[in-house]
Amino acid sequence: MSGNQIIFMDLDTRKKWGLIVKAVVIMLILLIPRTIIDISGYDTVPINPVVGAFITGAIFTIAIIFSGTFTDFKESEKVGGDLAASLKALYNDSRVLPLKDEAPARVFRAHVRDLHRTLNRCFRDNSWNLPEINRDMDKINDDIRTLAYADVAPPLIAKLRNELGAIDRMTNRVEVIIRTDFIPAAYALAEIATISVILLLLFVKIDPLAEATIVFGVICTMLVGLLYLIRDMDNPFEIGEHTYADVDLETLNYLETYFDGQDAAEAARAGN
Repeated sequence: MSGNQIIFMDLDTRKKWGLIVKAVVIMLILLIPRTIIDISGYDTVPINPVVGAFITGAIFTIAIIFSGTFTDFKESEKVGGDLAASLKALYNDSRVLPLKDEAPARVFRAHVRDLHRTLNRCFRDNSWNLPEINRDMDKINDDIRTLAYADVAPPLIAKLRNELGAIDRMTNRVEVIIRTDFIPAAYALAEIATISVILLLLFVKIDPLAEATIVFGVICTMLVGLLYLIRDMDNPFEIGEHTYADVDLETLNYLETYFDGQDAAEAARAGN
């Protein structure tokens, strides 16, 4: 197994288990005062239907907030593939245009590749630079105008404009997702519910000690883990080793290889 494979395997492992490990560490820290309270006899809150209903209600509240962020996350997962499809369509459509002079089409494809590189860099650096993206799209728009003056059929021009418009909508959508947070009041409610349940569990009387430790550990780990996951899912485009819920942009990354292959094939045909 190569060194790169090991690195990627470690990264995948961190993505899968990193958040759980963080939640378990916090649980172990909270387990110290819980154990002290249990041994000292300060765990005086009895288990009753009211306590059970309170814990169930808190978990239910967090689950509702999680379902809301999960819906946005699933929508964000489509962005990489949709952007790649539109960029690929722009690139390939320019190769079938009925032009006597291929120079405008080559410039068009070069600008499409520039836009693709800008998008990849913004995702990779976690720095969404919408003005720079708009400048690259303006170049493509000017290229479409040049093609229109070159008497390209209006339906083909309209198709190029539609694809560019789709890219514009998606890039603005990414900007909104990155810039805005999920309902702040919902986050506050989830945090209050989690803290309240943990404080209650610190003083709930459960015998024996081993059983109390297991119950506290499981509930605490689940609540803290869900809270971290909701926070992380709020910005699904925050790519990096220290994020645990980010969208798959591999399709967009692969497009660079596809463009290189197409350009090499075109250069070979031109050489012959």
